[in-house]
Amino acid sequence: MSAREPGPYMNPGGSPGLDGEAAYFARIDLHFARLMEQLSQDRNPGVSVAAALVSRYTRQGHICIDLASQAGRVLEDEATGRRIECPPLEEWRDALASSPVVGSPGDYRPLVLDSASRLYLWRYWNHERLLAEKLLELGRQSAPLDIGAIRSRLGLHFPGNDTGEVDWQKVAVLMGLKGALCIITGGPGTGKTTVVSHILAMLAHLDPRIRVALTAPTGKAAQRLDESLGRTVRSLQEAGVALAMPDLRASTIHRLLGVIPGRARVRHSADNPLPHDVVVVDEASMTSLSLMARLVQALKPGARLILVGDRDQLSSVEPGHVLGDICDIGSGPCYSPGTCGLIREAAGYELAGGSPEGVQDCLVELKHTHRFGTESGIRQISEAVRAGDPDPCVQRILQGEFPDVRMQEVSSPLQLAGCLEQAAFEGYGPCLRAAGAEERFDLFAGFRVLCALREGPFGVAAINRLIEEILSRKGLIRADSLHYHGRPVLVTSNDYTVRLFNGDIGFILSGELDGELRAFFPGPDGTVRRISLVRLPEHETAFAMTVHKSQGSEFSRVVLLLPPRESPVLTRELVYTGITRASRRLDIWACPEIFAAAVRRRTERMSGLNDLLRQGGPDGNSVDPSLHRP
Repeated sequence: MSAREPGPYMNPGGSPGLDGEAAYFARIDLHFARLMEQLSQDRNPGVSVAAALVSRYTRQGHICIDLASQAGRVLEDEATGRRIECPPLEEWRDALASSPVVGSPGDYRPLVLDSASRLYLWRYWNHERLLAEKLLELGRQSAPLDIGAIRSRLGLHFPGNDTGEVDWQKVAVLMGLKGALCIITGGPGTGKTTVVSHILAMLAHLDPRIRVALTAPTGKAAQRLDESLGRTVRSLQEAGVALAMPDLRASTIHRLLGVIPGRARVRHSADNPLPHDVVVVDEASMTSLSLMARLVQALKPGARLILVGDRDQLSSVEPGHVLGDICDIGSGPCYSPGTCGLIREAAGYELAGGSPEGVQDCLVELKHTHRFGTESGIRQISEAVRAGDPDPCVQRILQGEFPDVRMQEVSSPLQLAGCLEQAAFEGYGPCLRAAGAEERFDLFAGFRVLCALREGPFGVAAINRLIEEILSRKGLIRADSLHYHGRPVLVTSNDYTVRLFNGDIGFILSGELDGELRAFFPGPDGTVRRISLVRLPEHETAFAMTVHKSQGSEFSRVVLLLPPRESPVLTRELVYTGITRASRRLDIWACPEIFAAAVRRRTERMSGLNDLLRQGGPDGNSVDPSLHRP
């Protein structure tokens, strides 16, 4: 495709289009395709189509495209009737191999094509290889253990647990002690943060001077990690366990690395590593490939990395499905003989082994939830969603079998407004009547409306406006301007000057003495921070949130709102994430058919990370160290 001639995937006039309402390729995809063809100095339709596709799929969260799945595919532009034909696989590979903009693994070219017919933007190929190499390196590092001392400490931390069944929390603690890499996954209430507390307490017992970094992708997730660890440490101390815990304070990953706004570089990298001996990443499912690659490169030699998260939750909004790719190495725990022997000696459990040594030796999945009882509807619904089996649970909800879960079909904006009238008044009334900021923070966690979409009549922006209208009519707020007394706000960007980060939630309140509106946010140790409105970072009203933004949070009651029409964003992971934000009551406002279709639709993100971890490395396709760029 030349600069003046539209390529095979463009409509006349150069405007992209497919599916009538939405363009198949965005303009940035087309501009990238033109650039690649210009740099190739030859009209090569195979390069043009491939470049546009890899740009499009990367915007959708994929790390690469699988040419084999696209080869021979015909993309129909319903608006103009034009057809976009992808070449056969071998012909396509030959066309790409002949282009100077496409290289093999290890080459520094804009596009990278590997032997498995995966095509990457160089940046994401580089990040994927850097992450895989570092994880494999960490997985091979083991620490010398005093088995007798470890067995004694495990008995102290887990008293009275000898029921004959495997206590996977105890196994997870052992994994955190035995080597430099530990991956802990599990649903809400399975004790992931409790396990981290035990690991850190035992490591601090071995070395009281140990330096620990607690981090999470968002400010809200970091705050919850602080709170959860604090509760667990206090409960251990009350149980008589002597702890030598270091002073812990969680931060965002961006803040830990020293991301400098407007710059590609970070303060901490392989050249200037982090000073910490242990780095714990909570809510790892939300961490993008690029950010995780930066983090592992910044670890100092000998440091431990502990990844914690729920593999079934939504992935990062940026490209990558890192935790899912790592956890998909094996179905269930299947350890090497050496790891099985260690578990037998230290914990007394006989596990079936046989796998070769690898990253799976560092992985533990926690399945027993302590948050919900066996009769909990929220628990049973979330397990059915995880399994992709919606029909039985939908029928049981509709028949009223679960006192804590209700489903209501909401198919029109008018019906939606009627449902919200009572729910918003009941859910937000106590918070908005509270006198002090501290009480508001506590009560605001009691209720939340979670939306699947951002725009449209069922999107978060419209729902927030509707809730404001309802609460204004009820006399709870006066939403006659952008900022008003009682407005909850969600920070949507990181601002290091005022120490507010993506995911932080606060309130706009008027001062008791001067009546001036300010933003109030929770501070450390139960304090309250006051921020001038002119210094408030990018933010939005937070009566309703997207399911993505709610990750890392917990609310007593949740209304999960799905639109009345199917959408590609309605997936099993989105439904599961929304459901598991609720601790006591869940209201699902959705057509049963739409809910069931969403549960059957899994999020698929293309990458090569899982293959690299299974194979034990990139087989000679390592990156030139001089090209290790974040």
